[in-house]
Amino acid sequence: MKTLIIYESAFGNTEKIAFAIRDAMSESGDAAAFRPEDVGNADIQDYDLIVVGSPTQKFRPLPGVVSFLEMLPKNGLKEKKVAAFDTRVDLQKVNNRFLNFMVWIFGYAAGPIAKKLEAKGGTMVAPAEGFLVEDTKGPFRDGELQRAKEWSKKLIGKV
Repeated sequence: MKTLIIYESAFGNTEKIAFAIRDAMSESGDAAAFRPEDVGNADIQDYDLIVVGSPTQKFRPLPGVVSFLEMLPKNGLKEKKVAAFDTRVDLQKVNNRFLNFMVWIFGYAAGPIAKKLEAKGGTMVAPAEGFLVEDTKGPFRDGELQRAKEWSKKLIGKV
């Protein structure tokens, strides 16, 4: 199995998750992680599983991921297995009613990523996943990198 992880990172946290996913996927086949600007349409066709991730900022993925997904042809992910993830602040720790309300309305980055992956013909192999950071710039909550590796192994089992 060949896995492509496409990620954008603002403070390095999402990149660390992408690399943890790549390393876990490498145990079962070829895996590569690239930023959106480093991936071409032709490259996608070489992979069985496409995993896309972004930090959640302003309740959305970063612009590079959004642009990448928009530029894919309508059925550019047909017959491809796909998954989505994001990094996000732990709302329970923040304990802010307004922020909780806004997230309830708009959600996190992984949701729109998953919808766009499906709209481009991909088949989701797992629900979109979020990995927690303690603050906007990090660090991760203890155990999140390990959880990313475990999530990756679940993806492998579903492909």
